[in-house]
Amino acid sequence: MRFQRVRLENFKCYDDADLRLDRGVTVIHGLNGSGKSSLLEACFFALYGSKAIDETLEEVVTIGAEDCTIELWFAHGGTEYHLTRRVRNTGEQAQTAKCVLETPEGTFEGARDVRRRVTELLRMDDEAFVNCAYVRQGEVNKLINASPSERQDMLDDLLQLGKLETYRERASDARLGVGRVRDDKRGALSQLDEQIAEKEAKDLHERLNSLETRRSEVNAKIEQFTDQREKARETLEQATTVLEEHAEKREELAALEDDVASLREAITETETERTRLKDRISEVRTERESLEADLEETLADTELAAADPDAVAARLETLAERDEELQARIEDERVEAQKHSGEADSLAETAADLESRAESKRSEADSLEAEVEAARETIAQRREKLDDIDDDIARLETRFESAAVDRDGAEADRDDVAAELREARQRVTELETTLENERESLAEAEALLEAGKCPECGQDVEDSPHVESIEDDRERVAELEADLEDARETVAELEADLEEAEALVEAADDLATLETNRENVAQLVAEKERGIDDDQDRIGTLREEAAELESQAEAKREAAAEAREQAEACRSVVAECNQERQTVKSAIKRLERVEELLGEMGEREETVERLREKREQQAELNDQRRERLADKRERKEELEAEFDDERIEQARSQKENAEAYIEQADGKLDELRGTRDDLQNAIGGVRNELEELAALRERRDALEETLENLEALYDETQDLQEMYGRLRAELRQRNVETLERMLNETFRLVYQNDSYSHIELDGEYELTVYQKDGDPLEPGQLSGGERALFNLSLRCAIYRLLAEGIEGSAPMPPLILDEPTVFLDSGHVTQLLDLVAYMRDEVGVEQILVVSHDEELVGAADDLVRVEKDATSNRSRVDRVEASVAELV
Repeated sequence: MRFQRVRLENFKCYDDADLRLDRGVTVIHGLNGSGKSSLLEACFFALYGSKAIDETLEEVVTIGAEDCTIELWFAHGGTEYHLTRRVRNTGEQAQTAKCVLETPEGTFEGARDVRRRVTELLRMDDEAFVNCAYVRQGEVNKLINASPSERQDMLDDLLQLGKLETYRERASDARLGVGRVRDDKRGALSQLDEQIAEKEAKDLHERLNSLETRRSEVNAKIEQFTDQREKARETLEQATTVLEEHAEKREELAALEDDVASLREAITETETERTRLKDRISEVRTERESLEADLEETLADTELAAADPDAVAARLETLAERDEELQARIEDERVEAQKHSGEADSLAETAADLESRAESKRSEADSLEAEVEAARETIAQRREKLDDIDDDIARLETRFESAAVDRDGAEADRDDVAAELREARQRVTELETTLENERESLAEAEALLEAGKCPECGQDVEDSPHVESIEDDRERVAELEADLEDARETVAELEADLEEAEALVEAADDLATLETNRENVAQLVAEKERGIDDDQDRIGTLREEAAELESQAEAKREAAAEAREQAEACRSVVAECNQERQTVKSAIKRLERVEELLGEMGEREETVERLREKREQQAELNDQRRERLADKRERKEELEAEFDDERIEQARSQKENAEAYIEQADGKLDELRGTRDDLQNAIGGVRNELEELAALRERRDALEETLENLEALYDETQDLQEMYGRLRAELRQRNVETLERMLNETFRLVYQNDSYSHIELDGEYELTVYQKDGDPLEPGQLSGGERALFNLSLRCAIYRLLAEGIEGSAPMPPLILDEPTVFLDSGHVTQLLDLVAYMRDEVGVEQILVVSHDEELVGAADDLVRVEKDATSNRSRVDRVEASVAELV
């Protein structure tokens, strides 16, 4: 594997960096803290994401930026890949916003999928990458200080031996699982044997034969009772038929009697109705005669000679047409009157509006004249105000001429004086408190002294050695009183100074306000003077427009008067038409009454004819009813002659006997069928048990065969588990022997002294260094420089073992050394250069990346990269040094 190019944007200390990496040895050189290691961390982070960093995602984003991007181009196994990661830090927690790996076989997206694919490509995860190819700064002693088991896990993981252990554990789990299943099957087989023995002890076939014999006997009895019941049912049906026919004839006879009575009643009611209809015909004829008299009287008030319906209709049509003509003319004249009236109102409103606009313009002109005069007075007043403001400004400026501070320093001086005053007042408070306490103590002491007691210990004065201390207390009180007086004087002086300082601050504020006011007043005076001339021109224009509007209003008023006269003429025509229309409506009303009377007389004639026809129909209906009445009486006499009471009584007796037998037979049949059902259920139960016995025997045979297979599978999984264990031990021993040889070769190459004979690596990965005299040493007992060389030798030996393999080479990532010269003196730095050259030329490592601040390593570089950090921006910059310059360096 080889890194081809890395591009950074807002990654840690890099704003923007783009670095191309070639084959061979590339030395990344720069001062400590310049950001060299961050370049390698970016490559590592691109491959494995958050698993590759010790800090959080927020810390990889440059301070002040919202996101960072890392792009890595690399080649592996003859194929080129492009990997992009972007971290966004805009919310509460930074997250991976983009993670894409572009490969020839397709694109992988998402942090997990990309990390999984990179692990598959390199055949190592992030921890294996660090243990094998990436010697990070500060991890010199990682493999040395690791316990043998930890070292074993690291190396087994790198050499893929962990998979064999995984397979062995899986085989062990499989063996245990097969064992558990086998034991379960054994228990199940024992249970099946017990169930089969229990079933066989029940003698199921003999029970089945006995039950089937009893069921046949019961079926024979059921058939016998069923035949007898069928005969009783036939007798019951015959008797029932006879009785039903008798009941039907009785019902028919009763119905005939009801029909006869109903027909008699209907005939009587119809004759009564015919009499009522005759009376009604007489009444209607009388009403027609009355309507005829009313018609003659109404016809006399009309212009018609006779009551001819056609003449009445023609005259009504003529009058209706005249009424419509009058109505149309009335509507036209009303519309015309409304039109002229509306026109007059509109003209009047327009005239009023014109007069209002003229008055408004005159008022506006008057107002402008008043405003111009007021503006002139205002300008004069504001010029006077400007003079007053200038006087006030001069007066306030005079105050600062004699003051200790200028107007800009007034606030700061006031704050200083206020702070001193607060301190002084605090001092006064403290002195007052202290003085009060001392006075109370002195008063108590004097009281004790007057009582003949010591003011300190309370003993008699003659026996006490402290009587004279009260004088010291009086002196201390006097000193405190003097200090308090001085402090109060200081407060009074500072209060006076603060009052003066506040007055100066107020004066400075007033001065600033006055200067602002003067500027505003001067600006207003200038604006007012510019507006006066415009207002004068506007006044003349407004008065001319007002005169023109007044002239237009007078013309509109004259036109409105003419329109009102025309509207009044139209209203007179409407009144005449309405009067004529009333006359026409009265005539129409009389003719409509004539037409109504003619219609009512016709209705009466139709009513008489309809009633006469109905009376005749009812006479015909009664004749039909009388014929039906005679038929029903004849049928009634026939039915009465057909009744045979003796035959009916015999049918009733047969019906009762048959019903009683059927009821008894049904009870017996239910009992027998219940017995048969019980026997059938018992037979079904025995047959089910026989089927269960057969199924149990089949299950036992299948379970016995499964148990034999599980026994064989258990032996196979045990053999497989032991095989994986032996294979892992054999491969580990071969790897240990090869790694021990490579470690000794590498250590002899880089270590100059002749103090040690060889290094031993046993099967448990325990490391031991042997001195020339044969004494063993733990790697942790070596000096700092020796441990550094030992670690580099071990790392390079592991790299060689993985690269060369036991039986063939394998593609490996670049060998990365981060600050490998730490703890090394200059002599061993030279040996380190030899080791780098050896790994490149002899081992054939395609790409070696070395990060160092040591100038001695620059000479070993095939490519040189310089990293510098700007002291002002704290941002790093990376530059490739051309080959000729690198050689010169």
